[in-house]
Amino acid sequence: MSGCLSPKSAEKSEGDLAHYQHVVTQIEYPTVPVPCDENVLRTPPPRTMRDLSNVQYRDLSLQDAIQIALSKSRVLLDLGGTILQAPETVPTSYDIAVQETDPQLGPEAALSAFDAQFATSFYAAKNQQIMNNQAIGNAGIWWQYNDVLQAEISKRTADGTQFTIQHIINFARDSNVGNVYPGGAFDTVIQGEMRHPLLQGGGLEFNRIAGPGARPGVSNGVLVARIRTDVSIADFQRGLRDFVSNVENAYWDLYFAYRDLDIRIKARNDALSLWQLINALHAADKRGGEAEKEAQAREQYFRFEEDVQNSLVGQLLEGTRTNDGSAPGTFRGLPGVQVAERRLRLLMGLPATDAELLRPCDEPAMAKISFNWANITCEALTQREELRRQRWVVKGRELECVAAKNFLRPNLDLVGRYDIRGFGKELISSDPVIKPPFDTSSYSSLADGQSQEWQVGLEFSMPLGFRQGHMALHNAELQLTHARVVLREQERQVIHDLSEAVSEVDRAYTLLGTDINRVRAAQDQLEALRAVYKEKLEGFFEVLDAQRRYADALTRYYESRVEYTLAIRNVHYQKGSLLAYCDVALSEGGWPDKAYEDALRRERLRGKPKPLDYVIRKAMVVSTGSEPCADAEAAAAPSPPPSASPDAPASPAAQPAGGGDLPQPPRPSAAEIPAKTTAGLAVQQPPAATALLDGSDRRVPLVDQHP
Repeated sequence: MSGCLSPKSAEKSEGDLAHYQHVVTQIEYPTVPVPCDENVLRTPPPRTMRDLSNVQYRDLSLQDAIQIALSKSRVLLDLGGTILQAPETVPTSYDIAVQETDPQLGPEAALSAFDAQFATSFYAAKNQQIMNNQAIGNAGIWWQYNDVLQAEISKRTADGTQFTIQHIINFARDSNVGNVYPGGAFDTVIQGEMRHPLLQGGGLEFNRIAGPGARPGVSNGVLVARIRTDVSIADFQRGLRDFVSNVENAYWDLYFAYRDLDIRIKARNDALSLWQLINALHAADKRGGEAEKEAQAREQYFRFEEDVQNSLVGQLLEGTRTNDGSAPGTFRGLPGVQVAERRLRLLMGLPATDAELLRPCDEPAMAKISFNWANITCEALTQREELRRQRWVVKGRELECVAAKNFLRPNLDLVGRYDIRGFGKELISSDPVIKPPFDTSSYSSLADGQSQEWQVGLEFSMPLGFRQGHMALHNAELQLTHARVVLREQERQVIHDLSEAVSEVDRAYTLLGTDINRVRAAQDQLEALRAVYKEKLEGFFEVLDAQRRYADALTRYYESRVEYTLAIRNVHYQKGSLLAYCDVALSEGGWPDKAYEDALRRERLRGKPKPLDYVIRKAMVVSTGSEPCADAEAAAAPSPPPSASPDAPASPAAQPAGGGDLPQPPRPSAAEIPAKTTAGLAVQQPPAATALLDGSDRRVPLVDQHP
C-alpha cells in the first residue's frame, strides 16, 4: 500500500498532521464570563506612600471585623494562597449541602434504596412454527399473536424484606382448533410476592448500616451516610474556626503596624530635632557641632525615616496566620500598615483599596488570665473539632464491623407468592349475565376468585469457606483499629498543644511586665541623657543610642501586648471554644417559603405514624445529640469576681465576649494609677505621639497603662 502513495501526497499528509498537533496542544479558554464579578474591575489602584492625600479612616472593632468577614465570605480563605494553589481543599459554606445532597453517598441517596419502585412494560409479539404433530395448531401449523401488559410496585422495608405487587394482562390468539374462544382471550393475573432474608442481609441494624443489597466492604446505609454528613459538618466548623482565627490574626497585625508606625514617627521627629540642634551648632562653628556629630545625627534621622517608610508600606512577608508555628498562629510582629490592611481586607471580603483606611480601635488584653487546667482539658477533649471528627470516623468503622459480620452468614430467604387469575373472552364486559363455562369478562372471573395459586418456600445458598466475608471482617477490624489509634494520638496531641498554649500565656504575661519595666528604664535614660546634653553638650552618642533603645523598647512592648492577647486566644483555640469566645454561632440558613408550604402540605397528607416495636433488640445508639457549649453557658451566667493578684495589670478595654472564664475588671481611671510601686514595676504614662498619617490632633498614648 505504501508504494501507491506519491511523494506529494506524503508531504501533504505530514503538513496536515502538524496542523492537527498544533490544534490539540494549543491553549484554549472556556466560555465562562471574565470576570465573574464586575466589581473586581472597579477596584481602585493601590495606595502608596506618595499617595496619602484625602485619606479617611474607618475605626473598626474586632467583633465588627469578624461579623463583616462572615457575612461576605462564602469561601473560608486563609493567608497562604490556598484558594489559588489548591482550590478544591478550601472549605466553603456549601460543603455540608454538597455532602448532604450527594446522589451516591448522601443520606437521601441511602434512603432512596427503600423507596417504592414502579415499573411497567408492554410487548406485542407474533410467533409461527411448523410442528411435527397434527394435533397442535391447524394441521401442525402453529401461529400465535401475544400482547402482554405488565405493571408492578415493589417496596423494600427497613429490615430488608422485599414486597412486590404485580398485575399482568395477556391477550393471546393462536391457531389451536380446540380454543374456547377462537378469536382470542384475555388472561389477567394479580400477583403478590414476599422475600424476607432470614440470615445474610436481614435485620434493621444491617440495612441501616450497609443498606439493602450491600456487598462486602461497601457500606452505604442511612447511618453511614449520616456520619459522612457529620464529618463534613466538623470539617466546616474546623475551617470556620481557622478563618475566624486568621481574621483575628490580621486584625492584631494591623494594630501592631499602626503602633509601630507611631513609634517610628516619634523617633524620627526626635532624631530630626536633635539633628537640627547639632546642625545649628555646626553652622555656628560652636562646641558640640562637630562635623562627625552632625553626620551621625543626620544618619540617625535617615535611619528612622527609613523605618517610617517601611512601617507605612511594609514588605510582602508572611504575616501571622494559622499553622505558622502553632495551629492558631504565632505572632510575627511585622511592620507595614498598608500591607496588613490589605490582608485584613482580603479576609473581610472588601476591595483591596477604597476611599477608607481601616484602623483597629480595640486594645489588646492587659489583665492577668488564669485557666483551670482540669476544666480546659475536659473541654478540649470534648469540644475540639478534630477529635469530634475522628470520633465520627471511629463510629463509622464500628458500624462497618457490625455489618461485615453479617456477611459470614449464608443466604437463607423465606419466599412466598400468591396469585389470583382471571380468564375471559373480553377484558371488561358490561353484560351481567354469566355464560358458562367461563365468564365473558376476564376481570369478572378475576373478581370471582375461582382460580388462585400460592407458593411458599426457602432459598438457600452460601460460598464454601466464606473467604470474601472473612477478609471483609478482617479489613473492617483493621480500619477500626487504625481509627482508634489515630484518635488516641490526636487526644495526646491536643493536650500537648493545650499545655503549650497555657504555658505561652504565662510567658507572654511575664514578658509584658518585663517590657513595661524596660520602657520605663529606656525612657528614664533618654530623659536623663537629654538633660545632660542640653546643659553640658556632653554624651551626644549616648543620646543617639538611647533614642534607638527607647524606640526598640516601645516596639517590643506592643509586641508583648499583642502576643499576650493572641496567647489567650490560642488557649480557646486549643480547647475548642474559639467560636464561642468570638461570639460566633453555627445555624442552618432559612429555606425558601415554597419549601415550608410544600412541607406543610405533605405533612397534612401523611397518616399518623405508628411507633416501631423493637421486640428482638433495640436500635443501636449512634449519637448522643448536641450538647450545649460550656463556654456559651459560662458566658450567659454571671462571671465570678476575679482573684486578686499583686502583679496583675489592669485591662484597658473589655475583652471580646464569649470567654466565660475570663474576668472582666473595670478600666481604672488615670487618678487611680499610682506613680510608682514598691515592687519596682513602673507605673507612668510616657509622652503621647500622634498615630495618624493625616496630621490630625487625635492623640494615641504609646504606653497606656502599666502594671
